[in-house]
Amino acid sequence: MIEGVMETLFAVLRREFVYIWYYFDVQLRQIFWYWVIGILLGSLISVFLKDRIHGAFRAMSESRMGILGIIPASLLGIASPLCLYGTIPLAASFSRSGMREDWLASFMMCSILLNPQLIIYSTALGTAALTVRLVSCFLCGIAAGILIHFAAKKKPFFDFTGFDEPKSRDTDPNILMRLLKNIGRNIRATGPWFLVGVLLSALFQRYVPQEIMTDFFGGNEAFGVLMAATVGVPLYACGGGTIPLLQAWLLDGMSMGSAAAFMITGPSTKITNLGALKIVLGMKHFVLYLVFVILFSLATGLAVNVFF
Repeated sequence: MIEGVMETLFAVLRREFVYIWYYFDVQLRQIFWYWVIGILLGSLISVFLKDRIHGAFRAMSESRMGILGIIPASLLGIASPLCLYGTIPLAASFSRSGMREDWLASFMMCSILLNPQLIIYSTALGTAALTVRLVSCFLCGIAAGILIHFAAKKKPFFDFTGFDEPKSRDTDPNILMRLLKNIGRNIRATGPWFLVGVLLSALFQRYVPQEIMTDFFGGNEAFGVLMAATVGVPLYACGGGTIPLLQAWLLDGMSMGSAAAFMITGPSTKITNLGALKIVLGMKHFVLYLVFVILFSLATGLAVNVFF
């Protein structure tokens, strides 16, 4: 009898493994090349254009654009290939050179939300989702800059004490080796999370009925947007790793507004990002940052659902 039960159990496990492998394989085939192209583009920008991008931002301090400087600051934040832990020391350097805090806020906010590599990953979600991600990120940077412009006139909003400008790791004298080493670091940093995201997507497709996804995240209701914004907090670990999940959720009925809310709260509240931001902002400003992110993600999600 025990042998019969064990045989049945193994048969069920084999069947489930085949199903999960099928979903995993389909998802991997769909987005693998987006990941590869994103890795290559991110490394090319990091090796050959990073210094120019950051030099352009540094040169802005000599201009007299005033609050309008938050527009190019947001765009340069999107174009910057650095993660937040690379952006904060760089922002500290900009701050010491006299950079306006509203410009810094826009630059840092957009750096948190998006980078060239993640843009390529997000093309796997379709034109609509990519457009929503780009526009919402840009507007979030603009909103952050405007708020800091009016909220931090009397005393500094950021405290960059102890942060030094990061040393570049792209120092190999051979250009090709410099690029290959950067590609290797990118693969090690994003590859495991990418595969985890594909696996989670396969598990969701196998075990979570489409009706549940539609009930929780579909439609135009504020509840779906709120749920997506909330789920973005614990689930987001790596931008590339969430693309397979978002792709599966959108196919299963997630509204575009809910996806927009997830794409804002996820990177903004990633645990590693929060640790660094807590140091730079202090407790009071850190709480204000979290409130801003939640409110902006909800407003964005509801607005997007009006048009999609």
